[in-house]
Amino acid sequence: MIDRDKAFRTLSEYGQEHLMAHYDELDESEKKDLLDQIGIIDFSVLDNLDAEKNSNSVRGVFEPLGAVTIDDIASNSVNYEKTGIEAIKSGRVAAVLLAGGQGTRLGFDKPKGMFNIGVDKELYIFQCLINNMLDVVKLTGAWIPLYIMTSEKNHNETTAFFAEKNYFGYDHGYIRFFIQDMAPSVDFNGKIMMESRSRISVSPNGNGGWFSSLVRAGLLDEIKEKGVEWINVFAVDNVLQRIADPGFVGAVIESGMQSGSKVVSKAFPEERVGVLCLEDGMPSIVEYYEMTEEMRTLRNEKGELAYKYGVILNYLFNVEKLEEICDRKLPIHVVEKKIPYMAENGELIKPDTPNGHKFETLVLDMVHMQDSCLAYEVVREKEFAPVKNATGTDSVDSARELLKANGIEI
Repeated sequence: MIDRDKAFRTLSEYGQEHLMAHYDELDESEKKDLLDQIGIIDFSVLDNLDAEKNSNSVRGVFEPLGAVTIDDIASNSVNYEKTGIEAIKSGRVAAVLLAGGQGTRLGFDKPKGMFNIGVDKELYIFQCLINNMLDVVKLTGAWIPLYIMTSEKNHNETTAFFAEKNYFGYDHGYIRFFIQDMAPSVDFNGKIMMESRSRISVSPNGNGGWFSSLVRAGLLDEIKEKGVEWINVFAVDNVLQRIADPGFVGAVIESGMQSGSKVVSKAFPEERVGVLCLEDGMPSIVEYYEMTEEMRTLRNEKGELAYKYGVILNYLFNVEKLEEICDRKLPIHVVEKKIPYMAENGELIKPDTPNGHKFETLVLDMVHMQDSCLAYEVVREKEFAPVKNATGTDSVDSARELLKANGIEI
C-alpha cells in the first residue's frame, strides 16, 4: 500500500490530483481503498490520449489466409491427436478462461458463466465448458491446469459459485482464479473520473490483458514450473467449444507455427465475425466492420469466399512468445464509452451518450505480434454456439438448439 504523500506525488505527475480532493472527508477504510486503487492503476495508459491516440487503428495491407480445413484435419486426425495427447499427458498444455464479464445482455445481473442455459435441468455456461474439458481429461488421463480470469466486479461470486458446485467435477487443485487488471476511465479532457468520493472509475483492460494480468497475479512462475509450453485461451460464452482439444494442439505443434486459432467458415459474406487473415504479411484479424465490400465478397479460384475463416476466440499461444510480447507491450486502444461518474454534488450520473474514454488491449493484437498462426477449421454446428444475446442470433435460444443437436441434455 502506498501512503498519502506518495499517492499525491504520483497523481501530480499526471495532473490527476483531483482524485484525492475528498480524501480528508473519508473514513479510514475509504482512505485505504482509495490509496490501494491509486497504487495499482497503470497511469501510463494516459499517454495514449495525445494526438496519436488513434494511430493504432491505422491498418496495413490485408491478404487472405488459408486454413487447415475440416477435410485436412480428418485425413490427419490420428497424427494430430497423438501429438496433442502426448503434449497434454506430459503437462505442456494449460488453459485460460476469460470470464470477467456479466450477463447483462442476457438480462442476468451475475457473472455470465453462472447463467443457467438448461431447460429441464440445471446446466450453467461454466458447467458446459468444464464438461468439455472433462472429455479431454477422460481421453488423456491427465488434468489440464485451468486458469480462470475474473474481474473485480465478479470475482467473489465466481469463486463462490465454483466452490458451491464442487467445481463441476473438475479437480480443484488444477484450478486457479485471478483478477483482470483494471484501467482508469477518463473524460474528454483527460481527467480520470470518480464513481464516488473514494472510488475511481476503472474498467477491465480488454481481452488482450489476460496474460499481463496472469503475470501480475504471480501465476507465470507456476506455469513455467509445471513445464507448460502452450496456453489455450478461450472466451466464456461459447458453450460448445472444445478446450485443450488434442487435435488442435497437435496440429499447431506439427505445423511448427507459434500460435493457432480455431476458425469457422463464414455463413455468409456479411456475417459479423472477425476474420483471420494476413496484415502486412503477418497473421492478423480484421473485424467485420473494418472489411470493405470488396473484401467481404472476394472469391478465390474455388469460388469460395477469400476472407472466409471467422475467429471464435479460441487460441493456442506459445508461452515463450507470450513473454516476449508482454515485454514489448500490446498497443492500447482508446475507445469512447458511456461512463457513469460522480457529479460535483456527489450524485452518480449514468450518461445516455459517450462522455469519456476507456483503454483496452485486444487479443487480436496478440495474434498480430506472432510470426505465424495456424488457422484450424472446426465444424460450426459442433463447436460454435455463442451466447451473446437473450434472443435471436447467437442467443440463449440458438445455443440451446445447438446443444440439443449435439446430444447434450438440457
